[in-house]
Amino acid sequence: SCPTLLQTLHFITKPLSEEEGNFSLAYIITIHKELEMFVRLLRAIYMPQNIYCIHIDEKSPRDYKTAVQNIVNCFENIFISSKTERVVYAGFSRLQADINCMRDLVNSKVQWNYVINLCGQDYPLKTNREIIQYIKSKWNGKNITPGIVQPLHVKYRTEVSYREYTHSGVPYVYPAKIRKAQPPHNLTIYFGSAYYILSKAFVQFTLSDARAKALLEWSRDTYSPDEHYWVTLNRLPG
Repeated sequence: SCPTLLQTLHFITKPLSEEEGNFSLAYIITIHKELEMFVRLLRAIYMPQNIYCIHIDEKSPRDYKTAVQNIVNCFENIFISSKTERVVYAGFSRLQADINCMRDLVNSKVQWNYVINLCGQDYPLKTNREIIQYIKSKWNGKNITPGIVQPLHVKYRTEVSYREYTHSGVPYVYPAKIRKAQPPHNLTIYFGSAYYILSKAFVQFTLSDARAKALLEWSRDTYSPDEHYWVTLNRLPG
């Protein structure tokens, strides 16, 4: 039962400081296995003033999905993504999973400030308050999505077209013999981490701006597009 879950796992039920209560974070967590690890992660980052979007891989077993749903049902500020993907490692589906959650988050009633994306095998090294204080330091109003101009040794990721396949039940990404067109709007492609801390204003920009939409479409057949998409958009002037 939910009361037993909350009590047994000692979920935090009220903000631990005024600073935290006035600065809500949004989390996107993409998961596909290891329920206990997910619960431990959720317990570690949970705060009642935050909001959490959980994306469950469409390929996950039914009993896993049911178990996650039963946990989520115990909280008003945790929900399952309204649209789920069959996620393929290094494929566009991984990026799409985050975007699906972002669309849900911008329409939520919680006035969150920044969004952080995680996978089910992550675990925090800092407290909620320490994370907030770090964001509010030199990153106040900025996005944390570091990167560099795409290095030569990873040019192959965007020079040819890639497709998601499944063989013997194993999904994978494989290059096709099709050379890709240049990036739209004469964009310079940057390369960095697939993980980020993004402001709400930037998320709204990525979901509505014509350049962001064009880059998203162009990225559909690239290798691991989440490692260039966010950082490239963040380098746009303004």
